Amino acid sequence: MSDIDIQKTKAINKGIYELIKQSGDTEKLKTDLTAYLQKVMEENNDSKRPEGMSDDDIVRQQVSQIASPWMSYFIKYNPAVALRKVKCPVLAINGEKDLQVSPAENLEAIRIALSEGKNKKSTIKSIPGLNHVFQTCETGAPMEYGKIEETFSPVAMMEVSNWIKKQVK
Repeated sequence: MSDIDIQKTKAINKGIYELIKQSGDTEKLKTDLTAYLQKVMEENNDSKRPEGMSDDDIVRQQVSQIASPWMSYFIKYNPAVALRKVKCPVLAINGEKDLQVSPAENLEAIRIALSEGKNKKSTIKSIPGLNHVFQTCETGAPMEYGKIEETFSPVAMMEVSNWIKKQVK
């Protein structure tokens, strides 16, 4: 993707997230998202569309996914509030090639929240070469998950196992 396309996508996503964060009503959110996405489609009429789908079909599909209760909760939820209250030992790990949850940003946010809550029993680690589901991978792309024979990396399993053993001593 070009830098211009990345910036455009970020701006569109920011608009979507703002609508979700401000909404308290699912039906109004659907109406607002429909209007927003229709405008986005009009402004980006040069971008590729899936074959056989009209702009209205694309907007309807996007709105049904984005306006779901799970997505609203996911966008609005701030785990730092709960993490500040955690006093038990914590192991927070990410695969270094995780493309769904940015390891650097998320592990740092977890570290900060636990620290603010005075949790001194946390281990936070990014594991090299692993994806979101802790498989040894090439790219980290979700489309790669099903093609990888490994279910769960032995390296990740050892990290978890060693951490548990350390906690129960």
